[in-house]
Amino acid sequence: MPRDFYDVLGVPKSASADAIKSAYRKLARQFHPDRNPGDKEAAAKFKEIQEAYDVLSDKEKKAKYDQFGHDFDQMGAGAGPRGGQGPFTWQWSSGPGGSTGQVDPEIFQSLFEQMMGGGTAGFDFEGLKSKGGRGKARRRASPEPQDIQQQVAVDFLTAVKGGSIEVLTPAGQRINLRIPPGIESGKIMRLRGQGLNGGDLLVAVQVQPHAYFRREGFDLIVEIPLSLTEAALGAKVDVPTLEGMVTLTIPEATSSGKRLRIRGKGIPKPDGGHGDLYVEVKIAMPPSFDPKTKALLKGVAEQQPYNPRSGLRW
Repeated sequence: MPRDFYDVLGVPKSASADAIKSAYRKLARQFHPDRNPGDKEAAAKFKEIQEAYDVLSDKEKKAKYDQFGHDFDQMGAGAGPRGGQGPFTWQWSSGPGGSTGQVDPEIFQSLFEQMMGGGTAGFDFEGLKSKGGRGKARRRASPEPQDIQQQVAVDFLTAVKGGSIEVLTPAGQRINLRIPPGIESGKIMRLRGQGLNGGDLLVAVQVQPHAYFRREGFDLIVEIPLSLTEAALGAKVDVPTLEGMVTLTIPEATSSGKRLRIRGKGIPKPDGGHGDLYVEVKIAMPPSFDPKTKALLKGVAEQQPYNPRSGLRW
């Protein structure tokens, strides 16, 4: 006489639908023929497990089974691979006399994922469910290549001088992206074949600001603070460039905001040349003046009066 279906799945009669499904999944994974090739005992056990779940997972069949036992299929709706909205019909072969059975599409997907290491891309399980579970898993058409865009931050000096940065692809792979000298913010770099399904990865470059350099086209701008006397009398001051410090001569009577050019010290150009470096003067006043200095400045103002706002039309 066949074993009690509840004993087969190892659950009590009061078990919920979720408990029955959980028990079935555990046993199905353990005794599946693909995991036990050539093992007739495991194949028979799997068939028994499948038959038990086919009945106990169906409310109507379960109710009849609870009332009539194994003879319930003679009282009306039968168990097994008959018509109606039953589970998916599958077939495997483990040698001569392969076996045929039924499995719920949801359970089939779970088992398939277990055997394939989680990889089920390309199989239409939803199609099985929408057709009442009958039919065969069909291979979906290959997905279309899709371009993916991502933004990456590039530090100012790498963007100006060139270099490389690490980019993470949609597949989780880390690759080095070469940054050409002089690249600007907003430029798109294309990595062919690194998108989804063989599409391209489009990398949008976002250049980060620098502590003291800023960019205007291929020219660099750097602000240099000067004291009142340096701006008035002229001086020699050290200023930074991309290659290091250089000494710049400040002419006398230099106003705040004036730009002094150092040729060829700017950003590399595609044709091999360079832009220029502009030193922008900012006169920095001391926090206060002592009485003697104030007197001297008043004397200068009286001896050489100058109104920088004259001629302006506000």
